[in-house]
Amino acid sequence: MSAATTRSRTPDRLCAEAVDLARAAAEEAAAPGIVGEHVGVVSEGDRVVTHFFACRELGYRGWRWAVTVARASRAKVVTVDEAVLLPGPDAVLAPEWVPWSERLRPGDMGPGDLLPTDAEDLRLEPGYSGEDEPAPDSPVSHEMADLVEAEDADVTEGPPSRLAVTPSRGSIAAVAEELGMRRARVLSRYGLHTAADRWEEAFGPKTPMAQSAPAACVSCGFLVPVGGSLGQAFGVCANEFSPADGRMVSLAYGCGGHSEAAVMPRPPQPAPPVIDETRVDPFPLRPASDSGSVPDTEDESTAELGHS
Repeated sequence: MSAATTRSRTPDRLCAEAVDLARAAAEEAAAPGIVGEHVGVVSEGDRVVTHFFACRELGYRGWRWAVTVARASRAKVVTVDEAVLLPGPDAVLAPEWVPWSERLRPGDMGPGDLLPTDAEDLRLEPGYSGEDEPAPDSPVSHEMADLVEAEDADVTEGPPSRLAVTPSRGSIAAVAEELGMRRARVLSRYGLHTAADRWEEAFGPKTPMAQSAPAACVSCGFLVPVGGSLGQAFGVCANEFSPADGRMVSLAYGCGGHSEAAVMPRPPQPAPPVIDETRVDPFPLRPASDSGSVPDTEDESTAELGHS
């Protein structure tokens, strides 16, 4: 270890003894009665020392007043550099700041809260493109035509539900199994109504969340439609931050997580420069001979006198 390193780690004697000077500087920066006892001294370099004093301010447990003093080479007078309040090794610190979009958790949204969605949210896509293109699974779509040609198959005249089904066996159970209807009993109209009443009571238009929502679920991009008669009044919520995530909700229900209620705008783009510094505009040093109002002609009588 070099001598310079040893000197920098050893507190200067005069600076280390200037405890009263450091305390006076700390008391001048703090409120009365806030500066506590002297808790340590640290060498910052050659003839530079930092004194630490305990902080008695409520809410700043473990913090210390740090006063740095120094003296010039061969000088006997110690001066104050700065006095600041710094956290100690056991100080109570505020948690690291996290953006709200990362702090939000499912179930945090309450009545009246509004959750904006990003304009480029990966969970959403345009509901329509404006083109009259057939659906990808349509028999007349380009994808299906290529698949038919590759598989050497024939396109049917309609969906399977409209085609005549000839059962291989003549029993009703065999036909039901072929159509995927092996259940002995299905939900009755009364069962549908009672289920709809329960769902509308939990996630319907009369709930406090729906009363304060900016829009209804019928226009939300996170709504998954359901088939059958229930699809006319209900759907499934697919927004993970909504209190109804994964639940059957009424089309008149709503919450602050509506996909179109508040869309975060894109970051502003800088305007094009007014002056294009990459282009060079030529400027003549002298005007053209034919740019004036006087014709560029001379005769012998005015050649020597010139024009006025």
